[in-house]
Amino acid sequence: MYSKSFINNVRAIFKREISGYFGSPVAYVFIAIFLLLIGFFTFYISRFFEAGQADLRAFFEWHPWIYMFLIPAVAMRLWAEERRMGTIELILTFPVTVTEVILGKFLAAWAFIAVALFLTFPMFFTVIYLGDPDIGAIFCGYVGSFLMAGAFLSVGSMTSSLTRSQVISFIVAVVICLFFILAGYPPVTDVLSGWAPRWMVSVVSNLSFLSHFVSLQRGVIDMRDLIYFFSVIFFMLFANSMVIQNRRT
Repeated sequence: MYSKSFINNVRAIFKREISGYFGSPVAYVFIAIFLLLIGFFTFYISRFFEAGQADLRAFFEWHPWIYMFLIPAVAMRLWAEERRMGTIELILTFPVTVTEVILGKFLAAWAFIAVALFLTFPMFFTVIYLGDPDIGAIFCGYVGSFLMAGAFLSVGSMTSSLTRSQVISFIVAVVICLFFILAGYPPVTDVLSGWAPRWMVSVVSNLSFLSHFVSLQRGVIDMRDLIYFFSVIFFMLFANSMVIQNRRT
């Protein structure tokens, strides 16, 4: 069990970070861009109304690609900005552990992204109005999108700790996130299946955010998908911790 001081310290870091997000106009610009992009791709590219189906598959299929760029943009300031301004040394002199700081920062950024995701609720009411959708599948889709966002964010948090440059952090995070998407992208797996053994194709596909996200979109919450996303988050935050610890010593 976590001690009371651990929870209080994480909460204090969380409050500091979340107030920083909503105290800046950049946060509202990010939310506006996210909503505009997801609306544009859903209604104009996927032709949501012309499809004649009361579901959100056309909505969810764009999340990985939009997250691939927008979430690294949110995460790039988590540690790179602290290092550039020299405030990271000040924070680590406080009576808090590196784990507490990492968790507080990560949870605040994840909560901020959750707010942006929540503001897509008009999509839900739209399909309710248009027909009789599978509510369970929509709920699972939102759960999968939230977990995938957390996985993307953990990658961005790790890359942000590696450099003082937010631009470099952004580029490296995008490249890593692209790998995690393409590993399960059908054209890629089709190419692999042409020469690689079936077990290798399966392993590569199972490394993909896309494979596990699509699995949740079907309306079934499989523990393997949940374990996968939480494992990625844990591994990336652990790597984040190792980097910060090395900088500290």
